[in-house]
Amino acid sequence: MDSDYGVPRELSALQKDRALYRPDLPPCLQGTMVRVEYGDAVIAADVAGAHVISHAFPHTYGQPLVHFLRKTAGVPDATVITEHPVVKVGVVFSGRQSPGGHNVIWGLHDAIKAHNPNSKLIGFLGGTDGLFAQKTLEITDEVVSSYKNQGGYDMLGRTRDQIRTTEQVQAAMTACQTLKLDALVIIGGVTSNTDAAQLAETFAESKCSTKVVGVPVTLNGDLKNQFVETTVGFDTICKVNSQLISNVCTDALSAEKYYYFIRLMGRKASHVALECALQSHPNMVILGEEVAASKLTIFDITKQICDAVQARAEKDKYHGVVLIPEGLVESIPELYALLQEIHGLHDKGVSVENISSQLSPWASALFEFLPPFIRKQLLLHPESDDSAQLSQIETEKLLAQLVETEINRRLKEGTYKGKKFNAICHFFGYQARGALPSKFDCDYAYVLGHVCYHILAAGLNGYMATVTNLKSPVNKWKCGAAPITSMMTVKRWSRGPATSQIGKPAVHMASVDLNGKAYELLRQNSSSFMLEDIYRNPGPLQFEGPGGETKPISLCVEDRDYMGRIKQLQEYLEKVKSIVMPGCSQDVLKAALSAMASVTEMLTIMSSPSFNGQTTI
Repeated sequence: MDSDYGVPRELSALQKDRALYRPDLPPCLQGTMVRVEYGDAVIAADVAGAHVISHAFPHTYGQPLVHFLRKTAGVPDATVITEHPVVKVGVVFSGRQSPGGHNVIWGLHDAIKAHNPNSKLIGFLGGTDGLFAQKTLEITDEVVSSYKNQGGYDMLGRTRDQIRTTEQVQAAMTACQTLKLDALVIIGGVTSNTDAAQLAETFAESKCSTKVVGVPVTLNGDLKNQFVETTVGFDTICKVNSQLISNVCTDALSAEKYYYFIRLMGRKASHVALECALQSHPNMVILGEEVAASKLTIFDITKQICDAVQARAEKDKYHGVVLIPEGLVESIPELYALLQEIHGLHDKGVSVENISSQLSPWASALFEFLPPFIRKQLLLHPESDDSAQLSQIETEKLLAQLVETEINRRLKEGTYKGKKFNAICHFFGYQARGALPSKFDCDYAYVLGHVCYHILAAGLNGYMATVTNLKSPVNKWKCGAAPITSMMTVKRWSRGPATSQIGKPAVHMASVDLNGKAYELLRQNSSSFMLEDIYRNPGPLQFEGPGGETKPISLCVEDRDYMGRIKQLQEYLEKVKSIVMPGCSQDVLKAALSAMASVTEMLTIMSSPSFNGQTTI
């Protein structure tokens, strides 16, 4: 009920203690002055799709990169904002709940009030549906008090996760104009921030004065690019799941007679599965990105697992733990093709009861091969973003059943001489997403809330709040903002000999980088994980002590300070300009020209679409 939103909630002793914790702010956000450095206009990383994106977003594409500076920063051309008029800001949860979301609102509230006590923060009740219906709650100290550092989205609630149709965009604009909002902050993942970008463009085109700001909050960890190192909630989800996985590992090792197949929430990308594997050391993890890259069929994957079971049996081990990302079903070529055909029939209005009879011959054969429970789940209507209802498709049970059948076949043939194969299946998803957020997620979310106010104070529209250098202590974090359009790509599908661009630009999910350091770390240890029982238990979520300051392994092993490197490059270029000036020696000029010609040629090649390997889908 709406009346339940924002009410003080009963807190346990631990929750009360967490509510007293106040995150620190980086130096660039401290004080009441906002110092802004505007960089160069930002282009899309998708070189081939840049003209499509710029055409679709003429008002918000090509805006400058923004850095917020500390008081002592020696940047002479920085803009210093000292006047902070009264503002009215709206905030909405758009997307599935992710630990730390409440702290974004808390940080935004504190920043707004610190710069002008008469400013107001208005929360929309029930997510985007509440935005359309203009159902609001003013965020006050009293409202936010029992939600500080707490999990869930129950302060405001959420419903549908989209602002996409013409009617929805118009309803959102009407709400912002009626309520006279200076800004609307949208908290969510890739889909929500794509909608935020479209809303910002529409507002600019319609001369609506409300600015739109996006915040990267999603447990999936798939909103990742050169400006966003990780998302709020990912650390918590992985820590909670890793403890559950580790407990199961210990149970497997104790009983020595079960194989546990554990499916993890995380949508199509396998970031959660990868991080949990690095933290808990299960025997196997099947990453969707590996499957897609190698074009592995369901039978290939079954054989891989069976071979591992057989290798372990030869070492007299009849137990193990296998992690599976929930998006695996969309990475297996034949299952993905089957899903696409089913979804196409849904779009044509074919009833669920009649879909199986209208499948193509090959799809019908595959469909009939699958167990009845999987058939029923594949027939579910797709999500609002046209993806399958991944949380409802029990891929872990399908694989466990196929592995058992194959092991029994090998046993009958005499190629497998071990004990009977026993499988137990789990799905870890909803258990973790309402957890108390980790210290890192509390800090990160609170800081992002403050960054949102800085974006508003700078008068920016269509930007995402960013914090980089996250693997360092908070006092070394770098805060800024990047145009959401610069994070967009255009999906391409192969149609015959040529590749055509289909669909609108969007902030697309980032897959696990199979050339990245986190994946390399997993591969270096995969053989020992598979054959040896080197299970690792990080313990329950910790706010102090040995595990209190830990951050995601996949964040810490990568070197992703993109914003810092951009600034470093700008400093080098300024230094070159100060050295190579009229009056410098011929030798200095020749050396500069030679070096610049070489660098320019190399960067031109690296920036071309062919070098970037624009993939088709």
